[in-house]
Amino acid sequence: MELRPAEVTSVLKKEIESYKGETALQSVGTVLSVGDGVARVYGLDDCMMNELVEFPGGVRGVALSLEEDNVGCVLLGDATKVKEGDMVRTSGRIISVPTGNALLGRVVNALGDPLDGKGPLAVTPADYLPIEQPAPNVVEREPVKQPLQTGIKAIDAMIPIGRGQRELIIGDRQTGKTALLIDTILNQKLTGGGDPKNPEQVICIYVAMGQKQSTVVDVVRRLEKAGAMAYTIVVSASAMDEASMQYLAAYAGCTMGERFRDEGRHVVIMYDDLYKQALAYRQVMLLLRRPPGREAFPGDVFNLHSRLLERAAKLSKDAPKLNPRYKAGGGSITALPVVETQEGDVSAYIPTNVISITDGQIFLESSLFNSGVRPAVNVGISVSRVGGSAQIGAMKKIAGGLRINLAQYRELQAFAQFGSDLDKATQAALTRGEKLVEILKQGQYVPVPVENQIMLIHAGTSGALDDFPTKRLGEFEKTFLAHMADNHPEVGKEIVTTKALSDAGKKTLDAAIATVKKRITG
Repeated sequence: MELRPAEVTSVLKKEIESYKGETALQSVGTVLSVGDGVARVYGLDDCMMNELVEFPGGVRGVALSLEEDNVGCVLLGDATKVKEGDMVRTSGRIISVPTGNALLGRVVNALGDPLDGKGPLAVTPADYLPIEQPAPNVVEREPVKQPLQTGIKAIDAMIPIGRGQRELIIGDRQTGKTALLIDTILNQKLTGGGDPKNPEQVICIYVAMGQKQSTVVDVVRRLEKAGAMAYTIVVSASAMDEASMQYLAAYAGCTMGERFRDEGRHVVIMYDDLYKQALAYRQVMLLLRRPPGREAFPGDVFNLHSRLLERAAKLSKDAPKLNPRYKAGGGSITALPVVETQEGDVSAYIPTNVISITDGQIFLESSLFNSGVRPAVNVGISVSRVGGSAQIGAMKKIAGGLRINLAQYRELQAFAQFGSDLDKATQAALTRGEKLVEILKQGQYVPVPVENQIMLIHAGTSGALDDFPTKRLGEFEKTFLAHMADNHPEVGKEIVTTKALSDAGKKTLDAAIATVKKRITG
């Protein structure tokens, strides 16, 4: 074959004309030392805080300590694959996680990688968002006034939680904190029928940090059995995972929730628990040679929790006009952080920190739990700083005197132990309190709809049950609710639609209470 110089020249000219010189700059460093899940890297001069860095063997890390001569990176994978002298590359992006509808019904780790064996997530690069996001400012928020029903009588009646609120769940181990969270998730099925596409459906995110893997499996199994996983995301960083993963999981879960909030949806996110997150953060910071402070925690442990919980908010309708980040207004994130106490000590460092950040706390007491009062909510210490504004009108009216009655009962109960003769008023208060405590008891994983709660509390606060045997109140509750559903469904519908209980509705309730009492006692 004969080559013609003119043809070769013309081809070369075309190639030269179409050539686009693209240079890619990448910051590269060298591992100086590695140990305890922390790598010291030299040469990453333009590395950002919380930037994702890539080590050989597919191991990722996050830059958490930017010093003059080196960068302290916490490894997020198998640390045994990283050795001294290895080459390290920056990614140019802050550590990010996948978000969106593809995560619903899935169990993922702190980086958004699936753990449930159901295959990869159907997400695009555009679905990845940084785990650290600025919290909405004051102008972009609106007051909390829409209730988030938990399905737990004692909480919805006396310590109401509103959408956009931060309510702390605090108590010793084995007092029912996680059970309370699961009940709340199960109850959200009522908001949109369990359909995640329904804009009314409250999306639930459960973040498990430092929990046993068996505990997380039990939670997922419970949610699947109830059909609640359809609208739930579980983020798991178990006790066997790296401390860095346990510390980052909460921020990852919050970012996943923000995606829904920014689209005008409602989200409730549970952090179980922040004490274990603080322990994981302390471990990471001590390995990075940060100076320890009180209880060996680093100085920024308050900021660790405040910058997380401040992201919970109820957005105003005008938020999209103020910030293009929000695609729709009116969305909310409700945060339910859990803090485990040691021997009921609420004045320890982490509990006091989180109490000061949140808008109230629900205190679960061991002594109440052991005496059979479950959920073991201590009404005296528990408080919601949002108050009645996060309740529907009917509940506010019916449950108004409930807290006072119970507080009086607790005081008089202590007084009555001395065995002195009691006057009629004291005896009446003790009797009423005893009935109310019994009415507020409920089983695990059986949330009660708000209309049924109002009917039961009305039965207790009206005094209609003062002469009824306390041991048979559980039987009364089942029979009474079944009777109302069968014979007077209009009362429940009225409460749900109008958010109020009319005088006619009260008369119907009083007549039904008398009928059921007669049926049970004969």
